[in-house]
Amino acid sequence: MKLFRWRGRSEPDMTGALLAPIAALYTAGRFAEAEAEARSVAAGPFRPRDEGYGPLALRIAALAAEAQGHHDRAAAAYGELLPVFGRTFGAEHPHSLHLRSNRARVLSILGRHGECVAECVDVAQLANRSTGPDMLYVAAAARSEQVYALTELGRHTEAEALARQALAGYREPDRLRLVLRLSLAHSLSGQGRYVEALAEVERADVLRRSLSREDPHVAIGSVELVAAAALLGLGRGAEAQLRAVAAYDACMTALGPDHFRTGKARELLDRIDGD
Repeated sequence: MKLFRWRGRSEPDMTGALLAPIAALYTAGRFAEAEAEARSVAAGPFRPRDEGYGPLALRIAALAAEAQGHHDRAAAAYGELLPVFGRTFGAEHPHSLHLRSNRARVLSILGRHGECVAECVDVAQLANRSTGPDMLYVAAAARSEQVYALTELGRHTEAEALARQALAGYREPDRLRLVLRLSLAHSLSGQGRYVEALAEVERADVLRRSLSREDPHVAIGSVELVAAAALLGLGRGAEAQLRAVAAYDACMTALGPDHFRTGKARELLDRIDGD
């Protein structure tokens, strides 16, 4: 997963000596170590021209806390960083807007889906008004969080339309496109269109396999979880159980028992066992 996408002339090299090792720990799934190292780096000291390193390191710490299932703590950390990012980079800088998407995602995980939708709409609108080269990614990232929240709210047709719109506008074969495909599949399952959902899962899985060569922890358990839900909808319980068990095992190993995705896999296994 590419944690850092932007580098302006007045910003530090975010793939440089200070942050690259933290990103490597995160990509390797060593989330507790990444969080500790990020907090150590954030403590500084920094030269005035490198002041952006501190907030960026703290963002990685929040991402790592989220990956460990500490969603309340991550939400609080993102919220505390918003004014800091605004002062350091500017309120409409890609870093600041993407941080807002991070926070919106965790709000949705915590069940605050309406707040997530409102925040993502605002972020995407701001990004779409900008001509910056990175704003296409920022807007698509916000839309991906919005799609998930809409699906969780039961607004499946809206989620489908938005996911298709985002996929049409964002064609980079990266983690974000993978998430958007899975979100589309999730919205289709919500409408009972399970065959179409499985077709989207298969497309997502092809991309996941390609990305996993560089990032073996990409979208941990997500493909299996969405596939299992669609298979269960089709009445293919045995296949659904195999995929759900695979999702649960992967999430338990890499993310731990407190992560929301582990909980989703556990809930789905309970549904399958109850049928």
